[in-house]
Amino acid sequence: MARVSRMSRPEIDSGRVRQHFSNHAGDYDRYAVVQKRVVEGLLERLRAAGAVTGPVLEVGAGTGVLGLKFSAAYPRLPLVISDLAHGMTRHAAGVVSGAMPLDADARNLPFRDHGFGLLLSSSMYQWVTDLPQAFGESARVLRPGGRFALALFGEHTLCELRDAHRQAVAECGCSRGSHVQSFPTLDAVQAAMSGAGFADVQVETVFEVERHADVPDLLRSLKKIGAQNASSDSPAGLASRRVMQRMMEIYRERHAAAGQIPATYQVIYATGVVR
Repeated sequence: MARVSRMSRPEIDSGRVRQHFSNHAGDYDRYAVVQKRVVEGLLERLRAAGAVTGPVLEVGAGTGVLGLKFSAAYPRLPLVISDLAHGMTRHAAGVVSGAMPLDADARNLPFRDHGFGLLLSSSMYQWVTDLPQAFGESARVLRPGGRFALALFGEHTLCELRDAHRQAVAECGCSRGSHVQSFPTLDAVQAAMSGAGFADVQVETVFEVERHADVPDLLRSLKKIGAQNASSDSPAGLASRRVMQRMMEIYRERHAAAGQIPATYQVIYATGVVR
């Protein structure tokens, strides 16, 4: 299996990811507006791809939104749901009746080789730094002809927030890193899929926009779904009050309309088949 080098993103602390999402399992469904749209988009693409075979593994099950909808559409296929965050796994287990739940790390899946016919994942792989390694694990647990179908957030996600924060830091003469998570590029996703040995790789991007009353409302929403920066180089503690105030001013000045601010998400959908 060919390997491609890890994309130049800061290392993501999986312990922080686990803690963030476990802590907010109860809040996630209320605030994860775009993530629910992504689930629908992924299922639409899966249906268009043709016949689906099992067993099926979902990596990054979250609160069970995708697993529940998938099991309703394909009730005869055995489904395993997994998540790095134990709080999410427990929550999903109570939602997706009949599925087998367990905690699992996408970088080191606890399954035998060639055991699944389909691997599904929605809004998770952006939290993995080494996509070639993780996608290699996905290929390993799929049987020949098995399909990998996923959706994740790309580099332009939360671009308004990132740009406003960068400008505020520059204006205030600070050297603090960004509190906004970095996300993979479209090219990096495609390269990692091909490098992991998938054939018939299809990658596309769609932009989704969520609207909020103001920047604090956006930040609260991100915190409530556990989507906080888990990069190893993220700044400790809160940004200075001056930087945060200026960031909110820049965000409003550049993007506010009709009393709301937009938050853009770049959704990357990808599919591939094990050779």
